[in-house]
Amino acid sequence: MSQPDLLRFEEEAWGSGFLHLAGVDEAGRGPLAGPVVAAAVSFPADYFRTSAGTTYDALNDSKKLSVIRREYYAAILQADAAIEIGVGIVEAEEIDHINILRATHRAMAEALEVIQPQYALIDGLPVDALPCPSQSIVKGDSKSLSIAAASVIAKVTRDRLMGEYDALYPGYGFADHKGYGTPAHLAALKEHGPSPIHRRSFRPVAELDQLDLL
Repeated sequence: MSQPDLLRFEEEAWGSGFLHLAGVDEAGRGPLAGPVVAAAVSFPADYFRTSAGTTYDALNDSKKLSVIRREYYAAILQADAAIEIGVGIVEAEEIDHINILRATHRAMAEALEVIQPQYALIDGLPVDALPCPSQSIVKGDSKSLSIAAASVIAKVTRDRLMGEYDALYPGYGFADHKGYGTPAHLAALKEHGPSPIHRRSFRPVAELDQLDLL
């Protein structure tokens, strides 16, 4: 394994008896439209002692990978029967109802419930109400291989969903900006108004809603 430091947290958990361990990360907290998506990925405890583990020598935080590399890793993760993957999705309407932080935590809990690990490594700050004990790691997607894998699955899953939404709601450019507040997205939002997948509690969208009421 060319990057053993990325297994430090996993090795500590495995050594403590948590053999069914998952890394968890999310994608889509910041956009003005679309869901927040969380993924949980679990490698077997002995996985990286086999030749299969070397497949992930260059795996890292999804933000540091090209689109092609993210798609590559997502495909091989999903094709490997030894690797467990759970995904949780919370849509814009629910984000508006419970706020983005709680929606993110709910998506993480849903992803974990799919694979039901003994223990989880979570990217970012502590998360309450998860279905298993967890350890939070700031910038964990660049410090833990399991979290990095989850970041790839979450990002690729969300990007694909935004491509589907682009076909449903043309004119906004969702396939390009993925719902983030780019100048092109803001211009389209002003021209067309909010779509059904816009987060109406987020400021630029909320401001347009207020103008419509005037």
